[in-house]
Amino acid sequence: MIVYVRLLKESFSFAMNALRNNKLRTLLSLLGVTIGIFSIIAVLAAVDSLDRKIKKDIGSLDNSSVFVFKYCFGPTDIPDWKIEQFPDVTYDEYKLLKNELTDVQSVCFQFFAGRENVKYEAKTISSIVVIPCTYEFSDIEKLNFKEGRFFSEQESNSGANTVVIGYEIAKSLFDGLSPIGKDVRLYGQKFRVVGVLKKVGDRMVSFGSNPDTTIYPTANRIRSLFGDNASKFTPIVIIKPDKSIDDETLKAQITQKMRNYRGIKTGQNDNFFINFLKGATEMIDQTISLMNTIGWIIAGFSLLVGGFGIANIMFVSVKERTNLIGIQKSLGAKNKFILLQFLFEAIILSVFGGIIGIFLVWIIAFVLSNALDFEFVLSFWNILLGAGLAAFIGLISGILPAISASRLDPVEAIRSGM
Repeated sequence: MIVYVRLLKESFSFAMNALRNNKLRTLLSLLGVTIGIFSIIAVLAAVDSLDRKIKKDIGSLDNSSVFVFKYCFGPTDIPDWKIEQFPDVTYDEYKLLKNELTDVQSVCFQFFAGRENVKYEAKTISSIVVIPCTYEFSDIEKLNFKEGRFFSEQESNSGANTVVIGYEIAKSLFDGLSPIGKDVRLYGQKFRVVGVLKKVGDRMVSFGSNPDTTIYPTANRIRSLFGDNASKFTPIVIIKPDKSIDDETLKAQITQKMRNYRGIKTGQNDNFFINFLKGATEMIDQTISLMNTIGWIIAGFSLLVGGFGIANIMFVSVKERTNLIGIQKSLGAKNKFILLQFLFEAIILSVFGGIIGIFLVWIIAFVLSNALDFEFVLSFWNILLGAGLAAFIGLISGILPAISASRLDPVEAIRSGM
């Protein structure tokens, strides 16, 4: 054990001497490793951060949820112009699915309603996301309340002028006072606040809306104001299935109910889409995996160049220390000792280049996290991966120079160094 500690100490000393005595040559040779480690760790950190952000954003929505409406989440062979001609799902179709589907926990009707202004007395907040929905919405999305409640089934069915508001809306309009029971104005109408959501921070649900800045009126109240054919609203039916039913069975049930209700004949294509949220998340996972693969390929070329750079340093180091190697061997140093000495030196140099690359990623992550509304995370595992990968490149690159050094004849080595 003492021998290996001594080997590491001497190897570290030789590596530092190489950096001090040949700064430009060594740094240029290490540049490949630095760029390679920087590339792969930067890509992995960016992809991990993006993946974490996406999963955090959709984390409040049940991954098993199914969305029925005129548009498709993913790619489709149907042209856009034809999709635009599809009819919107209707409130009656929501009731049909709610009453006739088996093995489902909840069925909700919702509008994509865009953004509007919300007023309370003299105060106005602009560009607030409005999500008109039925009472089952709170069963499908994980909404946590600071005070109050979601509107009831009776309020939902009757189209009561009740709303639930997000944390930031309550904070901006009411200055710390309780909004419960107070009236806000939306679409020029009065709506009574029955619930305030807890703050969720930087997270989105409902396809890009943050609950903190979202207001939830009853869908039937909006229907009574604008009718069922208002172009500014896109209706959608959200279904939360039981755990016992598989996707294909549920899809077949929905398809049968919708086709029968719409009178679609055998041989005719569906004029609606059944979108599974888990399918969207699986597509995201595939994209993330592809980005990781591309990152590895790009970084692989840099690491290959870096490996040749480390090998070049080590071959030069063997040549410069040929006389010293001869003296070590003449004093009884075994081939294994010389081999490990140069291997350790190559690993130390490569890890040094890798640490520079990781440090650069950390700096960029710190700057971007503070400059942008995005948390760029450099995880411990990515740091460990970068250091391990750098050590592996050093090991592979140092094998041939180390073997050539260990096989030198002591007499010839001493003679060549004179």
